[in-house]
Parts: sequence; C-alpha cells; structure tokens
Amino acid sequence: MTSRPAPEQRLSDLARLRRVRDRIDREYAQPLDVEALARGVHMSAGHLSREFRRAYGESPYAYLMTRRIERAMALLRRGDLSVTEVCFEVGCSSLGTFSTRFTELVGVPPSVYRQEAARATAGMPSCVAKQVTRPIRNREAPVPGRA
Repeated sequence: MTSRPAPEQRLSDLARLRRVRDRIDREYAQPLDVEALARGVHMSAGHLSREFRRAYGESPYAYLMTRRIERAMALLRRGDLSVTEVCFEVGCSSLGTFSTRFTELVGVPPSVYRQEAARATAGMPSCVAKQVTRPIRNREAPVPGRA
C-alpha cells in the first residue's frame, strides 16, 4: 500500500480542515453545504464532518451557522436592516431556521436582540461590541425557566 503514516496523514487532514474553516469564514454568506466543502478538499462528507468535529468541537454546519449568527448580530446592532434582510444578507434562506438558531445561540429572538443591542452597546467601539456580544457555542444561551 502507498498510504501515508498516521501522523503525516493527520497533519494533512488538519491542513485541509483549516482550509475548510477558512472558506466558511470567508464565504459564510454563500450557499455552502458539507458535500461542497468536502469536495473542495478531496474528502468524503462523512470524513470531513467527523474530523472537523474532532478538531474544532463542532460540525462544519454548526460552525457555519455560528459565523452567520455572529455576522447577523453585528448587522442587527447597526439597526439599519430588518431581521428578514439580515437573514438573507448572512446567507440563510429560511427566516424560520435563522430565527430559531439565532434564539438558541443568543438567547433572544433576532427582533428582540436588535432592539436591546442598540442600547447595550451604545458608545462602545465596534471592536469591543463584537467581542462581548460574540455567540459562543460551548456556552449556548440557557433555556428560560431552567437553572
């Protein structure tokens, strides 16, 4: 067989995973799916999903949605776009899915966030506002009524 030794293969996989993550960061507003991402780095979709989760702690789709929600938060803080416009601007094609995922990650619906964020970050430099309002997957918003 001509397969590479395990450590060399792992390094190669990590480099490809980093390219996938970088592509998601750059093209979050484009229609992306795991199959297309996998084709771009010559991996199967299943292998990409398993290795991405192993390396980054979440699936490629979850990472993509986190990037989209993060960008949506910034657009909603600006206040000049409607929730629907923000949804499509960040690459989501379903307002319902966008609102549900936004609420899961942030803890409030996008319309409520839009109203509250303007007050909460008033006078704060945008670089600081981005950091303190960034959604963190490992610390998803608590479900109301639960401790």
